[in-house]
Amino acid sequence: MTTSHATPAEHNIVSAAQALAPLIQEHRNTMESERRLPAPIVDALRTLGAFRLAVPHVYGGLELDPMTQTRVVEELSCIDGSVGWCSMISSAGSFASAFLAPEVAQRLCGHVGFSLAGQVVPVGRAEVVDGGYRVTGRYRFGSGCQHASLLVGGCVVFENGKPRLLANGQPETRVMTFPPAACKILDTWNTTGLLGTGSHDFEVADVFVPFSESWSFAERPPYSGALYRFPPLFLVTHAGVPLGLARAGIDAVIELANRKELAPDPHKLFGTRLLRDESRVHEAIAVAEGALAAARSFTYSSLTDVWETLNRKEKLTPRQRALYRIMLIDVHRVAKEVITSMYDLAATSAIYRSHPLDRIMRDIVTACQHGVVHPKMYRPAGRLLLGLEAGDPLF
Repeated sequence: MTTSHATPAEHNIVSAAQALAPLIQEHRNTMESERRLPAPIVDALRTLGAFRLAVPHVYGGLELDPMTQTRVVEELSCIDGSVGWCSMISSAGSFASAFLAPEVAQRLCGHVGFSLAGQVVPVGRAEVVDGGYRVTGRYRFGSGCQHASLLVGGCVVFENGKPRLLANGQPETRVMTFPPAACKILDTWNTTGLLGTGSHDFEVADVFVPFSESWSFAERPPYSGALYRFPPLFLVTHAGVPLGLARAGIDAVIELANRKELAPDPHKLFGTRLLRDESRVHEAIAVAEGALAAARSFTYSSLTDVWETLNRKEKLTPRQRALYRIMLIDVHRVAKEVITSMYDLAATSAIYRSHPLDRIMRDIVTACQHGVVHPKMYRPAGRLLLGLEAGDPLF
C-alpha cells in the first residue's frame, strides 16, 4: 500500500508500523486470552508514537496530517485489529492536547508514555466546586484503559444541583481528564471481536478535576494548527481499522487458495485441484480487490480534500462535512462485505481459531457496531446534503 507525496518522516513511521508484525504475531494469543494488549506491544506502540499521532509538535507530539495518521492505523490493523483499534482510540484522544491549556497539555500529553482511553459522550455529571468539578459517572468502551496514562469522560456540567445552560439554552458539556488511579476499571469486555482492546467499562466517583484539566470541542483550541480547526477530524483514524482488516482478509484467502486442496473432481481421473483453480474464487477475489480499492480511494481523496481546505484556513462546506462522515461509514460497510465474502470462500477453514479469518471476521463485525460508523449516521449526513442542519455536534 502506498500514498503519493508522503514525506520521508511519514514513510518512516508507516514502515516502522509494518515492522512490528513479528512482535504482534508473537503475542497474539496472549492478547486474545488476556483481553488486553501485552506490555511488549504497548511499549512498542509508545516508542512508535502510535498513541500520540495528533499531539502538537510543541508538546513533543507527531502532529501528523490525517492521511498519515490513517495510514499508520491501517498498517497496524492489517497486522491485528486490536492493535490498530487501540492506536486509533488513543490517537483520536490525543487531539484533546490542542484543546487543553498549554501547560496542562505539556504535562498530561507531552511525554512518550502518553496514551488515552475513555469516552467523550456526556454520560457523567460534573458538579462545579471551588477550583474545578466533582465528577461522578460510569463510562463504557474504555479501549486501552489498562495501559492508559490518562482517562477521559464526557459530562454535563451542574451548578447548584442544576444543569448549567449555555446561551443557546442547551446544557453545558465538557470532557474531564482523570488519572488512572482515580478510575475503577470494571471487567466487562467479553465480546465477539477486538478482544485484545480491553474495552472495559470504568467509573469515577466524586473525583475532583481542576477547571484547567477539562475541555470542550465547542471552544477555540489554544493551539491553532490546521489539524484542530475542524473538531470532528479527531474521528479520522476510524477509517484505518476497516481498511487494514479488509486487506488482511483478502491476503489470508489468497494465501489459503494457493495451498488448499479441494475434493477430487469426479469427472477427472487425475490431478489435484486447489482453491485457486476455481473460477468463482477468481471472480470473488477480483470483486473484493476492486471494492477495497474504491473504498480506499474514497477515504484518502476525502481526507486530502478536507486537509487542503483546512490548510487554506477555510471552513468546510456542508457537502465536505457530509462526505467526510459518509466515508467513515462506507469504508466499514465495504470492509465488512469484503471480509464476509472472503470468509465464505475459505469455507470451513475460516471457522477455526487458528485461521486469521476467524479473528478478522470477529473484529470487523465488532468494529462496525461503533456508533460513529453505524449506518444510522447516514441520516445526519443526508440532512447536510439536503441543506438541513445535521442535528449532531460531530458533523
